[in-house]
Amino acid sequence: MITTIFDITHESTDGSARTGTLHLPHGDVQTPVFMPVGTNATVKALTKDDLDEIGFEIILANTYHLYLRPGSDIIEEAGGLHGFSGWKKNFLTDSGGFQVWSLSKLRKITEEGALFSSNIDGSRHMFTPEKVVDIQAQFNSDIQMQLDVCTGFGVDKKEAVHALEITKNWLRRAKQEWIQKCDAGYKGILLPIVQGNFFEDLRIKSAEFVNEMDLPAIAIGGLSVGEPPEVFASMLDFTVQHLSKEKAKYVMGIGTPDYILDAVHSGIDMFDCVLPTRNARNGSYFTRDGNLPIKQERFARDFGPVDPECNCKVCRTYSRAYLRHLFKAQEILSSTLASYHNLYFLHNMMKEIRVAISENRFEEYRVQFLKRYHSDKWKLAH
Repeated sequence: MITTIFDITHESTDGSARTGTLHLPHGDVQTPVFMPVGTNATVKALTKDDLDEIGFEIILANTYHLYLRPGSDIIEEAGGLHGFSGWKKNFLTDSGGFQVWSLSKLRKITEEGALFSSNIDGSRHMFTPEKVVDIQAQFNSDIQMQLDVCTGFGVDKKEAVHALEITKNWLRRAKQEWIQKCDAGYKGILLPIVQGNFFEDLRIKSAEFVNEMDLPAIAIGGLSVGEPPEVFASMLDFTVQHLSKEKAKYVMGIGTPDYILDAVHSGIDMFDCVLPTRNARNGSYFTRDGNLPIKQERFARDFGPVDPECNCKVCRTYSRAYLRHLFKAQEILSSTLASYHNLYFLHNMMKEIRVAISENRFEEYRVQFLKRYHSDKWKLAH
């Protein structure tokens, strides 16, 4: 039943970084890979053609939000997310577990599932592990996630144990439902999620269970939930050591160069985050010298590109002065151009990372990149 969907193409000689290829229903994906977040089946401010032009092979969509609006039946009728949105490459959809935890003011977690109130109209809904698999199959997701119980940084161990046990039971049920969907013709893969909060013994217990379930790839959850960066890095590295080496590994919710480089160093193959496009809407541009805040007065007469070393069409065409003007005038184009640049920047960084790994110089690349990225060049008063 479980087929191999991931080939490791090169393992670094100076750490755990590796390159690979994910074989998915809508095309191969080269790893390590950053995946843009398209919450409502669209990456904010960009078209599918923009994403294709940059070179992305997979994007995310959000099960919670799309289930509530427009509804999974409508998306299924349109031909799944690919037919509905026009994006013909791969989709990864989350389970909605994080949104139930973070958005719903009224929620109740039981062995059966997660009862929650809609953030749109307050209506009540129940997500069971089986229903979440079914919804994502209606979406025709290339990668779908199991329903899990999220916990934040700082919870006590009793709560973490309870969340982990429910997550394990939900995975058993999700796997059975997914197998039935595959028998009926569904081709997407199901990812289990490692939990355990920040307790090492619980992380080991969760990792061992996920390994036993032998699903095509593995997601690592419960990180990037408010913990200090050094805690994130150490717990991620610890968790990876207890997971099957041959499986592709995915960490949710990281999208800055420093976090991405830490993850690749630990052997992570996939990551996503809303931050690049959220930063863009707030006038913050990624550059090799750190985040450039375009609204600063010093850029009013700066007719150079955002990043002289970037080859994206934004940097080739527009000046800092013009981009600052768009932002200050609250023009919609500001968000479009900044989002394009930020995603291009990360996509290009991932290509550089893959080359560095293949040439056994990833650690050198990582150190040099971060030294410059944290140079504080742009950190002046607004």
